[in-house]
Amino acid sequence: MQLPTQCRLCPRQCGANRAAGETGRCGAGDTLLVARAALHHWEEPCLSGPPDAATGSGTVFFTGCPLGCCYCQNYAISQQGLGKAIDAARLEEIFLELQAKGARNLNLVTATQWLPWVLPALRGARARGLHIPVVYNTGGYERTETVRALAGYVDIWLADLKYAGAEPGAAFSGAADYNPVALAAIRQMLAQTGAPRFDGEGYLQRGVILRHLVLPGQVQDSLAVVRQMAALRRETGVPFLSSFMSQFTPFYHAARHGLGRRVTTYEYRRVVDAAVDAGLTEGYMQQKSSAREEYTPPFDLEGV
Repeated sequence: MQLPTQCRLCPRQCGANRAAGETGRCGAGDTLLVARAALHHWEEPCLSGPPDAATGSGTVFFTGCPLGCCYCQNYAISQQGLGKAIDAARLEEIFLELQAKGARNLNLVTATQWLPWVLPALRGARARGLHIPVVYNTGGYERTETVRALAGYVDIWLADLKYAGAEPGAAFSGAADYNPVALAAIRQMLAQTGAPRFDGEGYLQRGVILRHLVLPGQVQDSLAVVRQMAALRRETGVPFLSSFMSQFTPFYHAARHGLGRRVTTYEYRRVVDAAVDAGLTEGYMQQKSSAREEYTPPFDLEGV
């Protein structure tokens, strides 16, 4: 994949000439930036195992983001440009180093804007013995064409379904089209991976995990997301794991957009109860104690 002269990698399709050094809407230009590469213990248990496990999910945090949510807990890298410049050869080494440290999977966080580097790095690493599953950790705002291009590279999709309505998508992520775009991408993810498959220790080897972060004051939209998830399962006939998260913390510009508090127990329980009633019982639900700032990893360029 060549560095785009008119970038169309994400749904923004901003058309930046990144080959000439222009920066896209996502913040990415002509030089790969990575903020952290380390074993991560706070993903779903089927990815990282228990919190005290010696291993974890081999997570690579990329700089920039197609969405740019106002409440992003990783805003220093997603929107403020924190990261170290490396090339595809170094990225390939990072992938193999994480496997050597005992990573159960290779977890690529917000990688779409860097696919011209990521794909050759994956090919090279696999030729040199990379064998752990590749997890594509995404906000869900992906073009179906990009998802198709990742067939054969990605084993596990860890995707958000953030919003059901156009209004919260526009207000919190500047993407009124978030929901239809994400649903189309998720359908393609399900078609490419099929039903979840686990190894003998309970680690996911293939499949889709759909995440939803419950936001304060947005219960009605969350309930609509629950209904859409249930409809996806009926429509596609492909099982997936759901993950309902209570960890919202009012980071970055959240308060300016009416998200200046944490989710209440009542709000979260309404969403969880609706998910159970809808049959979304294969997956994960967080404890309210997860809404803590220490769950955000330090972006200190470790492993880069």
